[in-house]
Amino acid sequence: MFALVESGSITKMLNGNKGITLNDLQYPRAIYTLWTEAERNAIGIYSIVYDDTNKKDERWYINTNQSYAFANNKVTATYDTATARAHADTTWTEEDEDNDLGTEGEVATRGLKYNLIRDVKSQAANELAKTDWYITRKTEKNTAIPSAITTHRNLVRSRQAAMETSITNASDTPALETLYTYTTDSDGVHSRPLAEIPNL
Repeated sequence: MFALVESGSITKMLNGNKGITLNDLQYPRAIYTLWTEAERNAIGIYSIVYDDTNKKDERWYINTNQSYAFANNKVTATYDTATARAHADTTWTEEDEDNDLGTEGEVATRGLKYNLIRDVKSQAANELAKTDWYITRKTEKNTAIPSAITTHRNLVRSRQAAMETSITNASDTPALETLYTYTTDSDGVHSRPLAEIPNL
């Protein structure tokens, strides 16, 4: 992306896919690919420098739209401070009910915790479904369930419970993000504080 700067102010955003007329002079599209930055700057066209310092993971935060500024002979696109997504459910208020938006005390919007716990339950259910046939066979044919399968299913359930507890106990959105942040230890093991639903 590029910006047209006139008299020290950004007047137009350019995507570089077509030529441009400036001061009655027609410039071809090639100026965006063949000209140097200094050559483009000389006619008021600047490449945009993206500053993602304030940009955060959109799974956990709501980023602002980028704003553009011209200073020190360059155009910079920046984000303002991101807003953390709600980690807990929000409920309708008395005022909301008075305005016929919903019933006071009932859930208005689900927070991150609810959705993350729902995902953990789904992962555990999918893993258990892989070995449900052992349970069916035991019921129908009285064939013993291998101990390794029983152990695995118990581990899935206990891990699910531990993960849900960790999510529930997270105090805010940054704490939730930390639970899901992978790190690599000195042995090269890649893991996250929340752990994982075990797989066969």
